[in-house]
Amino acid sequence: QLQLVESGGGVVQPGGSLRLSCAASDLTFDQYYIVWFRQAPGKDHEGVSCISSDGRTAYYADSVKGRFTISRDSARKRVYLETNSLKPEDTAVYYCTADRNPIPSFCTIFPPYGHRGQGTQVTVSS
Repeated sequence: QLQLVESGGGVVQPGGSLRLSCAASDLTFDQYYIVWFRQAPGKDHEGVSCISSDGRTAYYADSVKGRFTISRDSARKRVYLETNSLKPEDTAVYYCTADRNPIPSFCTIFPPYGHRGQGTQVTVSS
């Protein structure tokens, strides 16, 4: 099973940026599309972004469109989420998860979400 480890979270002021990283341990990494989702205290999970296994397709939630950018590095088996112009409402634990689909250009930000890492905390506060 693909093991995932998130990192890169922290505390930033509104308008700041963070680069989140999702590291995978399995050689079959290129067979998976990757989803970033988040959970704020007292709220449901929210799909944030996804990238297809071939890297050609990416989707973003309306709440982050134009501010976040997802990318993948197959050589390093990592997926990155560049978060810019952060707002207090972006505060949450961010998780990455992986799934497979026979269509290499497919991904979805909607649940159900499969195996996830431990998450990385993002706090946006002045």
